[in-house]
Amino acid sequence: MAIESSNIVAEVIEVAEFPDVAQRYQVYGVPKVVLNEKQSFEGALPEPDFINQVVQASSLVTRV
Repeated sequence: MAIESSNIVAEVIEVAEFPDVAQRYQVYGVPKVVLNEKQSFEGALPEPDFINQVVQASSLVTRV
């Protein structure tokens, strides 16, 4: 998604190299996806479920 839209930013972090980040986001399994610092899920989701998670997280963003 981030490749296709300049409105989406994605970061990949190797938590073995950054244990403080793993602790901050409570990473117990991978992949761990954190959306807008408010919503997260672990594990690979089918594409429609992943999209639903992104849409839900986008509705949590306060627009200015």
